[in-house]
Amino acid sequence: MSSPRVVSVAPASPADRAGLLPGDQILRLNGEVPRDIISYRLLADEGELSLDIDRGGLQLSLDVEKRDGESLGAEIHSALFDQVRTCDNHCEFCFIYQLPPNLRESLYLKDDDYRLSFLYGNFTTLTRFTELDLERVVTERISPLHVSIHATDPDLRSSMLRNRRGATSLRWLRALLDNDIEVHGQVVVCPGRNDGSALDQTFADVLDRYSELSTLSVVPLGVSRFNTETTMRPHTVAEASDVIDAVHDWQEVYLAALGRRVVHAADEYYLLAGRPFPDHSSYEEFPMHEDGIGMARTFEREFLGETETPTGVATGFFAWVDGAPPEGYRAPRGGGEVSLRPRPNAPIAILTGNYGAKVITPLIESVDRSDVRVITVENEFFGGNTGVAGLMTGTDLIRVLASEPEGHRYLLPDVCLSQGVFLDGLSPDDLPRQVEILPTDGIALRRALEPK
Repeated sequence: MSSPRVVSVAPASPADRAGLLPGDQILRLNGEVPRDIISYRLLADEGELSLDIDRGGLQLSLDVEKRDGESLGAEIHSALFDQVRTCDNHCEFCFIYQLPPNLRESLYLKDDDYRLSFLYGNFTTLTRFTELDLERVVTERISPLHVSIHATDPDLRSSMLRNRRGATSLRWLRALLDNDIEVHGQVVVCPGRNDGSALDQTFADVLDRYSELSTLSVVPLGVSRFNTETTMRPHTVAEASDVIDAVHDWQEVYLAALGRRVVHAADEYYLLAGRPFPDHSSYEEFPMHEDGIGMARTFEREFLGETETPTGVATGFFAWVDGAPPEGYRAPRGGGEVSLRPRPNAPIAILTGNYGAKVITPLIESVDRSDVRVITVENEFFGGNTGVAGLMTGTDLIRVLASEPEGHRYLLPDVCLSQGVFLDGLSPDDLPRQVEILPTDGIALRRALEPK
């Protein structure tokens, strides 16, 4: 197990006053060894704090003077100091198996770690969850968690996960709810597997057995050109529409029984089916915005000036693998990569994926901006039905921008970058045209289009 390494120290903070330096390894806090940023923050919040550190092989002890709950003021290098709990499922729809070769190693790591579920919103199947995990979650109130349900039928779930423990691991979901842990669920719908009557059964069982579940997101599977599972395929338009109908029907059932809708379909379904998004109020404060639920509606409101507060950061599919959350639990996908250069009086082009283009194009048309284009970046790198902006790569952007004129402003959402690089390892500096990197929300885009 590694120790938290100090990356930076805030000036005049308790850590600075105590003499903590970048590069120091924190071995113990008040005699206890932290195993992740969760326990680190709990220990660091204490008022009386003693740090045992390693500074280049020299063992030192530092006494920190601070108030209870006051930030220590030290940014550390990682979210986990022990090993990531890897996933031992072999889900037929898993996108990790559909990645091309020769990407950076961290992208191929499958986690099933409840701590990353809490820290980054990753979904866990609970097939590796234990009594000790439950005890810690309940004692430390590690909440909310995000659980992959996929199907409540035991045989179907274990078959989809290709893990016999999938048939029984939802008992932990019941235990979490019994202990008042907030849980958000997800169903990745695979046509011909867990849709239709199986999806209806899942909705019914959630109401019957897990009615305390905060939300249930229904999302379509992603299929890349590297997929080797012959039974896994994208939804047809009719199948997408059927899922929407099922979600809407069960929303009415949940509303009548629980007073809330609980289940929501991902934006991709409405885009695929060519159907309008639900009203803003239907999303019930957008608790699963980062799972692609209601992003289009919030983007629309932000862009049209109906709100000046972004709903939330879209962390993207691989958000957690490249960096730790500095001085906090949640790590923004973009990580401070916003790069706005002086704005010339020039035509503007917005770079986005297929789904983003379907949302942004009508918004641009509604504000009568003939000087603004939306460039759809077809995802040839991953192929298949990967049309979200968060999976845009430098390779595809190079191909698209190579034929675009110089002197224009090219706007790029930061959701496709992690620590300054695309998923294929390229950076904005590798692109043939200079781009302006924006936060992935409607407010940032609106402001970027304002004349200066």
